[in-house]
Amino acid sequence: MNPLRVYRIYRAVFDWIAGLEAIRLFKILNRDQRNTFIACFLGWALDALDFFLVTFVLIPIGHDFGQTIPRVAFAITLTLMMRPVGAFIFGLLGDKFGRRIPLMADIIFYSVMELLTAFAPNFTIFLILRALFGIGMGGEWGLGASLAMESLPTQTRGLFSGILQQGYAVGYLLAALVYWIVFPHFGWRGLFIAGALPAFLVIYIRAHVPESPVWQRQRSQQKPKLRMSIFLKQHGVLFIYAALLMTAFNYMSHGTQDLYPTYLEKQRGFGVSAKSMISIVYATGAICGGAVMGFLSQQWGRRRIIILSATCGMLLIPLWIFAPSTTLLIMGGFLIQFMVQGAWGVVPVHLNELSPPEFRGTFPGLAYQLGNFAAAYAAQQQAWLAERFRLSNGQPNYAITMALVEAVVFLVIIFLAAIGREERGKEF
Repeated sequence: MNPLRVYRIYRAVFDWIAGLEAIRLFKILNRDQRNTFIACFLGWALDALDFFLVTFVLIPIGHDFGQTIPRVAFAITLTLMMRPVGAFIFGLLGDKFGRRIPLMADIIFYSVMELLTAFAPNFTIFLILRALFGIGMGGEWGLGASLAMESLPTQTRGLFSGILQQGYAVGYLLAALVYWIVFPHFGWRGLFIAGALPAFLVIYIRAHVPESPVWQRQRSQQKPKLRMSIFLKQHGVLFIYAALLMTAFNYMSHGTQDLYPTYLEKQRGFGVSAKSMISIVYATGAICGGAVMGFLSQQWGRRRIIILSATCGMLLIPLWIFAPSTTLLIMGGFLIQFMVQGAWGVVPVHLNELSPPEFRGTFPGLAYQLGNFAAAYAAQQQAWLAERFRLSNGQPNYAITMALVEAVVFLVIIFLAAIGREERGKEF
């Protein structure tokens, strides 16, 4: 039999079995578990929506405030730099008072900051508001991931970790849709008014989401000791490793996403509609990758999936950024984001499994956001480097810059994943 035909048959059977298994895992969740997961997913998706809106409008914001693209891109950097502050503050609150109430407070905070951004009278106030938004954004992921992973059955964590993390890609997709619909009529300020809608999610959480059963059990057994000296002494090496891994992961995601709309407009010449449609396909690949690879990590292990995704992502760089036609460019974007977010799909469950139980509200979110902090200059660095590698017409060469940076980042991720620990299936 033709080997290609054998492969296709095997793949079809595998996909059918995987689909049945995913449906089975969905069905074993009870109502509280489903409500909790939906709330955590939406919290992260809407958080990402608010963050990504600014990446679509760097040029018009710069025009209104009289700033260059690299200087406006500093707003992205500032948001990322402030996220560890939010992860630390809201993480400690989550370990002390539970995951649920701090999560609601955090969502309200970042939604208000997003709304106020729409009314920024000058560039300085705009930057201050984006910094404050970063604090709120930094707090959401750690609380949501710990609440979700602690509420779900152990055997379902791989799949739902992948789906949960793709709230980030769904947020990117929503940002592209909002940009497409709102920007032509209301400009960039209208985008940030629309970005205040996540505040209504708090009503759902208040009515339908219970507290983490793991946190409640630990609280009933002993009063948690949350001194940072204990944390650093007992878990410092593990925490440094997790932060380094997250630094590489954030360079991977932000390096392939933040300046991509600018690349499409400035170097490929696409308008608003084309940029939005390409970004939608791009985000769809990310959503599929996170769910599939997260699911597979439950069988194959977290580290193996990370290494596999990073290796495939590196091989896809030429198709992603140097494709000669629009069709190939779209295909490359879909596939590379399938791999980028495939690796990311493992992160919520992997960090929560590595985390010390008494610090699970703080450890995953703070490691993740410190990685964001270290990678905060990714967009600005790429914009700066693109100014140095110019095209023949004198325009910045975003393509070569993004390709070189991501090739190095993929190699670093492969190395870090290979030397790390595997805690798949750990009971909380």
